[in-house]
Amino acid sequence: MATKIFVNLPVKDLDKSVAFFTKVGYTFNAQFTNENATCMIISEDIFVMLLVEPFFKGFTKKEIPDTQKYAQAILCLSAESREDVDKLVSLALGAGGTAPNDVQDQGFMYGHGFQDLDGHLWEVMWMDPAAIQG
Repeated sequence: MATKIFVNLPVKDLDKSVAFFTKVGYTFNAQFTNENATCMIISEDIFVMLLVEPFFKGFTKKEIPDTQKYAQAILCLSAESREDVDKLVSLALGAGGTAPNDVQDQGFMYGHGFQDLDGHLWEVMWMDPAAIQG
């Protein structure tokens, strides 16, 4: 069985976050959704648990950083093509996200990113399969 990853992110307004990520193209598992949390499906092995901040605080004694000022992490997703990178970022920007950086084009690798409504940083990248040495 493949290892699955469940990334937990605090959000201020769950409904707004669900609306944002729905516009970006993601779906949610209703079985793991209530007023405190939802399970966003990225792929068959990658999930993001969006947790309202008070509920998130129940899992840690640490403070939640102000993501408008501090970067806690950058979540990076792969894409099948340069066009898919642009499409995903465009959807995020159209849904109210912002682009914290310019496109990064290194020829064999192409990436861009967005900041979601809660300030979490997301990168989307494509790498030419021929450039990956095995």
